[in-house]
Formats: sequence, C-alpha cells, structure tokens
Amino acid sequence: MRRWTGPVPRLAYVTDAGDNETGYYNWVLRTMTHPRTGEPLAWQRVVDFYHTMERVWTMAGALFGEGTPAARGWARRMGGLLKKPNGPFRVLHAAAAIRSRRVLSPAAKKEYETAYRYIRERTPWMPYHEYKRRHLPLESGITEAACKTIFTQRLKLSGMRWTKAGAQVILDLRVMLLSGVWCEGYRHVLTTYAENELRTPEPQHEIPMQMAA
Repeated sequence: MRRWTGPVPRLAYVTDAGDNETGYYNWVLRTMTHPRTGEPLAWQRVVDFYHTMERVWTMAGALFGEGTPAARGWARRMGGLLKKPNGPFRVLHAAAAIRSRRVLSPAAKKEYETAYRYIRERTPWMPYHEYKRRHLPLESGITEAACKTIFTQRLKLSGMRWTKAGAQVILDLRVMLLSGVWCEGYRHVLTTYAENELRTPEPQHEIPMQMAA
C-alpha cells in the first residue's frame, strides 16, 4: 500500500466469529492505518456464510429432529432466505415462530438457543444480500484452500522442520510458481544479479525441542 496510488482497495475480513477471530478483528485490524496517509483502514467484516449455515442446521435439527427430511428442507430454505434482504432477521423470525409451537428436550433446547444466539448477536456482519451485491466474498473457503495449497502441501510433509527464514524462501518461490510468474521473476533476478548479492540466510539458534511421547 506504500506504493499504491489508486483508490484504497476494499478490505474484507471473512472468518467465523469466535473469540479468537473477533479479538483479532478488534485489536489488530481495526487499529491499522494507511502506511502513507495515516488514516484508519476501513475493514468490512463478514461472518463466514458456511459457519452461519452450521447454526441454521443445528436449529433445524433441534426443531424437526436431526437428519429428518423436514429438518433438511427447512435448513435449505433458510439458506436461501439468508441471502435475501434482512435475511438473518427473517431466519430468526421463522425459527422463533416454529419454536413457539415445539416442546424441546433439554439438550435440543440448549443447542437451539446457542445457535439462535450466535446468529442474533452477529447480524451486523451477516447482510449477505448486500455483500453479494457489492461482490464481496461470503465464505473463507478460497483463502483456506490457498493456505492448504501454498503452505500445508509444501511445508507439512512427514519429517519436515523449518526455520522461518528457510520456509520463507521456499514459500516465495512456491507463490511465484503457482501464480504463473516464474519466468518473469527469473528474468528479473538475472537482470538485477549484478546489483544484488544473493546470500543464504544466516543460521538461527533455535530453542531445543522436547521429544514428544
């Protein structure tokens, strides 16, 4: 962003809404400022649609019976309703109307109330209809898939151990390869080789790891 001179890109934070994710949003992202202007960065927080649907399925199971055709049908209808204007409120209203006619077991009641409260407390970050209109991502699947493709498949094979410096070198090369810019990057290195001294990262002293049982 120090080199970017155009309009500030739209910044979206798409995650579940647990304590860790919420804490990171409140204490890290919301405190970030533009590196050139010093103005606060405006983040659009999005509660991952998949995680919201998990709560819808939980309510469906509590209201209609886990795995029943009625539960599956209701959950699918609510999934479509979530992406309509005022979707979260309409889903909660529909769930509350059915709940008023049901006598739930203590376990089912607890599951229903937990899922219902999750959606109710996070509705400000669930206007999926508006997000879709603005072409914002509704789910974090693409990011999680990138993490698996770039990091996990390369760095977490059997017996591998990495220093931060060594892993960063491999990841830089892997991103170039997967992004389809390997040839361009290679040519850039060749043309700037005389200007840069290519050095192997200095070895770092690591804290000895204890053997795990």
